[in-house]
Amino acid sequence: MINYTTVKAVIFDLDGVLVDTAIYHFQAWHRLAEQLGYSFSLADNEQLKGVSRVESLELILKWAGMEKSEQEKAQLLQQKNQWYLELIEQLSPAQLLPGSLALLQRLREKDILIALGSASKNALSILQKTEIVGYFDALIDGNAVQTSKPDPEVFLKGAEALTIQPRYCLVLEDAQAGIDAAKAAQMRVIGVGKPENLIGADALVEDLSELVERF
Repeated sequence: MINYTTVKAVIFDLDGVLVDTAIYHFQAWHRLAEQLGYSFSLADNEQLKGVSRVESLELILKWAGMEKSEQEKAQLLQQKNQWYLELIEQLSPAQLLPGSLALLQRLREKDILIALGSASKNALSILQKTEIVGYFDALIDGNAVQTSKPDPEVFLKGAEALTIQPRYCLVLEDAQAGIDAAKAAQMRVIGVGKPENLIGADALVEDLSELVERF
């Protein structure tokens, strides 16, 4: 049970929580995997949620039974990101997931601090394109951390940037790696999406619209 009256800060994951860019990641990784001769599935893509770009490539190469030099890996990562950036050019506020804007507005009204805790290195661009960047008091993304989820670094840095102790932070996540990271950070966490992918969450919702009236 979560006592929402004690929440002083909310840390949002980005992909699959505020805006669904997962389909664009899937399309870019699928295109790259095809280039490598590997049949990349939606189930594979699910395992990459919350995981850094470098680690995602390592997993795909492992599944494909391939080895690449560091230079080749860098080229592949650059190619994947280029395709992804081309795809997200079409992003607009219309792509915000249900309840995203309403919840951000409610948290602002209640003077609850807001941070982003995402593995994405393109988070700022996505927030700008969807016109919600102004709601955030701190942005911790893939450019600001050394280790990816399930390591708690991204959430601990979010709490530090907000100067809020972890026990007063609430994390909103759609991936198992993110749930594990939040628990490791000693934070409460709500899983957004399918329960089978969110084991260990303190509460579950289908989307953020369910949370607006809880604050």
